[in-house]
Amino acid sequence: MKPSVLLICSPLLFISLQTGADTATVTINSIDEKGVGAVLGRVKISDTSKGLSLKPKLEKLSPGKHGWHIHQTPDCGPAEKDGKSVAGVAAGGHYDPAMTNKHAGPKGTGHMGDLPVLVVAANGKATKTVTVARLKVADIKGRALVIHAGGDNYADAPKPLGGGGGRVACGIIQ
Repeated sequence: MKPSVLLICSPLLFISLQTGADTATVTINSIDEKGVGAVLGRVKISDTSKGLSLKPKLEKLSPGKHGWHIHQTPDCGPAEKDGKSVAGVAAGGHYDPAMTNKHAGPKGTGHMGDLPVLVVAANGKATKTVTVARLKVADIKGRALVIHAGGDNYADAPKPLGGGGGRVACGIIQ
């Protein structure tokens, strides 16, 4: 739905009402096998005419490309995997309502939670806005936004889920 604006003007009354625009702000924290750590920044999320816009204002991340995805469960805590505590595993897998079980990138036909890579500058900051055409804020509220240690090749080979590796940061989308 495109946002609409209603303006009512009279000599005694001026009302501006915007409808249809949905937004969310996500606080992103570092995570490790012990739990949730320090705040790294925020991501502003909004619906636009081109799809879901994610505008990060993050710092203290390792420079380079990082995979980041919408994950199924609103929990950034560690969970046990293969007998040991692993960072962010409580967030579950990538948001995949059609159960494609396929990682194909934000323009592909796989997980709906696949996002364009997060680019972190040499100073550890990420500020580049990305857009995902096939998502809306309503689709992702009540889920987790997870940042991985490495990049994302938008494929399941040579490593599963784009090869991004461990989960290093997370926030709950509210």
